[in-house]
Parts: sequence; structure tokens; C-alpha cells
Amino acid sequence: MSDTLANAIVEEEDHRNRPKSRAFVDFVTSNWAPRADLGIEPSAASAYTPARRASLSARFPGARLVIPAGPYKVRSNDTDYRFRPHSAFAHLTGLGMDQEPDAVLVLHPVASSDGHAAALYLRPLADRDNEEFYADSRYGEFWVGARPSLADMTTLTGIEARHIDRLPEDLGAGLDMQVTALLVIEEADPAITALVADIVAVSSSSANVTRLPKTGDAATNADLLRATAELRLIKDEWEIAEMRSAVAQTVAGFEDVVRALPRATRHWRGERVIENAFENHARLDGNGVGYDTIAAAGENATILHWIRNDGPVRDGDVVLLDAGIETDSLYTADVTRTMPVTGKFTDVQRRIYQAVLDAADAAFAAARPGARFIDVHNAAMAVIAARLEEWGLLPNGVTAAQTLDEQTGGEYRRWMVHGTSHHLGIDVHDCAQARNSLYREGVLEPGMIFTIEPGLYFKSDDLAVPEEYRGIGIRIEDDVLLTEDGCENLSAALPRTVEGVEAWMAGLLA
Repeated sequence: MSDTLANAIVEEEDHRNRPKSRAFVDFVTSNWAPRADLGIEPSAASAYTPARRASLSARFPGARLVIPAGPYKVRSNDTDYRFRPHSAFAHLTGLGMDQEPDAVLVLHPVASSDGHAAALYLRPLADRDNEEFYADSRYGEFWVGARPSLADMTTLTGIEARHIDRLPEDLGAGLDMQVTALLVIEEADPAITALVADIVAVSSSSANVTRLPKTGDAATNADLLRATAELRLIKDEWEIAEMRSAVAQTVAGFEDVVRALPRATRHWRGERVIENAFENHARLDGNGVGYDTIAAAGENATILHWIRNDGPVRDGDVVLLDAGIETDSLYTADVTRTMPVTGKFTDVQRRIYQAVLDAADAAFAAARPGARFIDVHNAAMAVIAARLEEWGLLPNGVTAAQTLDEQTGGEYRRWMVHGTSHHLGIDVHDCAQARNSLYREGVLEPGMIFTIEPGLYFKSDDLAVPEEYRGIGIRIEDDVLLTEDGCENLSAALPRTVEGVEAWMAGLLA
């Protein structure tokens, strides 16, 4: 590279036009009306978050707990994805949607007790004589609108709000005295994780430190992440109400999809028509979708996580729609229905659908307080295995009982690979970091919300099944709230039976 070219690159490193003249600065920062009151009031969630934080506090006496919201994530070059806070941060603060990138919740141990005092660190709205006001595309009012003040955030969340510039000093305070550990959710924000590691390294080298453990250790920080996940295993009243809202809007989105099916059959990317119909509703009436929509027609319905959604939709096929709307609070539904494109199942489709429905009904019957989470799956799989035996699909005379033996069998899993249930809430696969003893092997308790979603998937090139089965994928998924005496199907407004689905579709297509 020539010196001339190198110099030109240095000189033109930043191509953006940023006016800096005194005349411009004086003019752009003057003659503004007083800012309107944002009308901030306590959020509905703020009445419930203290109890959540108290539960977390009880698990880590003496430790300082750092829960970042996280930064923006780059989509490409200088464009970012729409911001979504880390689920633990959202759950413990009540903040949802795209609120407060780069913020950090800290639970500071209180010397006089085993409890904690919460503080929320963030960058507040800058004054209009500050360069941030007009030149900062991340925080500036010109770019992202008026942001809340520290007082606003304290009112909204019920948590003392502090300027983010105080964070390093506050994290390091008292590490040689009353603070026994400094823990951070590592995955949330790499910059905050690095800051915590630096503070721990400096503090641990001090001769005054006698009790502070090596808290940069992944296993120690993993305990904090695990604890925040386990807090969400049982939902409080506010969370249950948010889930009801998410499911109700999802039901309406499914109705929009049925109405769009005739248009989908006429488009070469009919699955995109279905996806668009649902996601348009999700964005209008919610924060958006809670996960990538699966709009799978024909053979694509046998691909468990088909999200390309670029295939055609043909008469005679079924469409498997797995979709959920996320509320502004970030709680999401997760519902699947498999629908005949014409509004009527064929005999083979009906046979497979009924088997899956029977498996789902068996799972519902098993979902009772005191049962294990895995019992729900086992009940559904007993039905699936029995039907496969009845249809003669299990190999070499294997019986349903034999194929269900995890040590010596498992053949049935060729057509039903996934689990029947997962917890659901602020994440579509909520509480995923919880211990196995509390999740898969855990005991069901009232207030838990999870899915029931058995399926059967026969790929078009599967020579182990008769030709009439090939290319058919069926899944039925409902969202379930465990109650004191059983379970409530939150998504019951969407028909589940063969006759119910056909009648529902007929009414919407008329």
C-alpha cells in the first residue's frame, strides 16, 4: 500500500458528516420548549418484583449480584437487532420491550442483615446542552427520543436508579469487608462481565481480602444464572395474567392465518404468506413474535425447526403452524396447530392427527400436582408407541412396551424425537438453566406453565412406513397452567379435535 493511499485512509476514516462549529452547537442546543412530562407511573410488575428479588437474595447472603440488561446486538455492520433485555434482568426489574440497553441491576448486600438493596444503573436522559442530545445515535434524544430520567426509572420500577458511571466504584465497594462474593450473569453483557472480572482480580490481590472467593470462576457465576432461571419455575399472578394475554393474542393470530390460506396457495412462497399473516398481528397487538415462526406445509412439516418458510402451500397438504405472540412484558405464548389446507383432513391425515391428539390428552391427564414433569412426556409416549405398534411400524415385532425401554428400545423416537413439554414464560423455553432435579425430574406444582406438544413426523423418503404416511407431519401444542387440582389449557380457545378444527376453519374461510 502506498503512503499516499494509507494517508488518505487515515484522513477519511470517518465518512460521516458531524457538524461541530460553535455556531451550530449554540443553535442546536437553544430555543427548545421545556420537555413534556413523560407521565411515568409505577409499572404493574413493580408490585411483584420485590418478592422475586427477595427470593434471589435469600440464596446468596453476603454476595453482590450483578444482572445486566445487555447491550444491543449487531445485525450487520452498523445496524442492530431490536433490543431485548436479558430475561433475568426483565424478570427482576419488570422492564420489557426495548427498555434500557446497557442498564445493570445490582443487588448489594446489606451489612446489618442477610438481605440485599437493589440499585438500577443506567444512562439517563442528557440535558439539551450536552453533545449527546444531538450527536449520540445510541442515546441521543434526536435519534431515539426522550429517555426517562433517573427519577422516572425509580418511579417506574420501584428500584433506586443511579447513573451508570457510578457502577465500577459501587461494584468494588466493600469487597474487603462485608461482601463475600461478586457474581455476574456472564452471558448477558461481555463488557460488564469483564469489568467484574477486573474488579475481582484487583480485590483478590489485596492483602486485606480474606473472604472473597475467586468469583470469576464460571461455576460460581453459573450458580447465579441457574438461580434466576429457577425463580421462574412458578409464576406469580401478574405473570399468569401476562401469559393469558399472550395466548389470547396468539389465538387471534391463528385465525388470521386461516383466513390467509387461500392467498397462500396462490403464492409461490405460500409459507411466507402464512408467516406474514401471523407476524403482522403479533407486531400490531404485541411486542412481536416470541420466537421464529414455523410455518411448514407438506413435507416441511416433518422438519422440527423449519423457519425458512419459503415453500409452497398446496391443496391436500397440511400446514403445521408453531407460533407465539410476545407481550410488551416479553412473556410469550407457544402454540401449534396442524391444519388441512383445504379445511378437510384426508383419512390418513385424520388417523395420524387422532393419534397425536390422544397422546396429548394422555399428557393432560398426567399433569397433576405431585407428579413429575417427565411423567407428562411418558404418558404421551405410551400412546404414541401403542399406535405405532398397532399400525405395524415398529421393527422386528417390537412391542410398545419394549420400544419405550430407554436402555434397550427407543425405536419409536424415529417418528417422535423431541420432548413433549417445556416450561414457558418470559422465554419460550423458560427456566432452561434450572437443575435437572427441578426441571425434567422435578415435581409439578401449582403456578407452573408449560407446553404439551406431542407429534408424529413421517418424512417423504422414509421407507420404514407405508407410502400413504410419507410427507405428513402433525403436532398439537397447547400452553398449560398447573392448578391445585389439575391443569388449565390456556390455549383451549383454539380447537383441537379433528371435527373442531374442520368446523373452525370452515367458519373462517366462509
